[in-house]
Amino acid sequence: MTTCPDDPSKPTDTPLTFAVLVFPGFPMMAFSSVIEPLRAANVLAKKDCYRWIIVGAAEGSVAASNGVVIQPGFFAGEAPKVDRIVVCSGGNADHLVADDAVTWIRRSLRGGAHIGAVADAAFFLARAGLLDGHACTLHWTSQAAFTEAFPDIELRRDLYVIDRKRFTSAGGVGSLDMMLEIITSDYGAELAAGVAEWFVHSPLRSSVDRKLMPLRLRTGVQNELVLSAIAIMEDAVEERLGMAELAEQLGVSSDKLERNFRSELSISPNGYYRRLRLKRAADLLAHSTLMVRDVALACGFASMSSFARAFREEHGHAPKVARRH
Repeated sequence: MTTCPDDPSKPTDTPLTFAVLVFPGFPMMAFSSVIEPLRAANVLAKKDCYRWIIVGAAEGSVAASNGVVIQPGFFAGEAPKVDRIVVCSGGNADHLVADDAVTWIRRSLRGGAHIGAVADAAFFLARAGLLDGHACTLHWTSQAAFTEAFPDIELRRDLYVIDRKRFTSAGGVGSLDMMLEIITSDYGAELAAGVAEWFVHSPLRSSVDRKLMPLRLRTGVQNELVLSAIAIMEDAVEERLGMAELAEQLGVSSDKLERNFRSELSISPNGYYRRLRLKRAADLLAHSTLMVRDVALACGFASMSSFARAFREEHGHAPKVARRH
């Protein structure tokens, strides 16, 4: 039987309480991946290691992105003290304003709470200054816009990041991975392994796996050389890295790099790099307030005309059409 440990430094007598702060359009997968591991931990431990409440930013019911409607037990203006707060929001997190929620989170921080976010909700915390001095992650479609908006905050392209009293995940099953590590820290690896097994989920991944997994999932690439090349490309979108320089960084010949890309993706490294830069441009147009000219520069295009032409060739419409209103 897996039990909560007897170590007096661990919270064995009083359950740890999580609050999930939900905004309209929140992703159900990430929401469930926070709460369900807590439930499973209680069942496996045969005691209440955790409790949880749902909090709305305002009074009333809240609809998830899939249309499922939930009724929070509290709204932020009256929410109680908790041990952990997890903000769960969708792709509009960069525009969210919720003063009562920020006040409650700040009050909870002063009381010793840990603060987290799943999917795009790191935007909400960052705009409130609650991620200053901490590393974080968020959904990959919003990472470019986040970097432009908050250049002083360390963004890691991991499934999740736990940095002292802050914890963030890219959403989806990445939230489950994050919760497994939190359960490990709270109550030990045996209970966390039991929770992973409960959900027919792989055990905790190594740090290297956590870094590569988002990239592998997004691209479908299995070739390690190609994956490493793409990782470098993603960090050098603005600089326009030359392919000869890229091959040198990887310690291979340009011909070998070319062969591996064409075998894995049926495209040249330079062609993939161009496509990546144009995808980044589309993400910035949709998720940031940067001027179109600034988006072009941020994606390595020296002129507006070359950017507009390349964008139209890739996406079938002008850059301004991709702007989210």
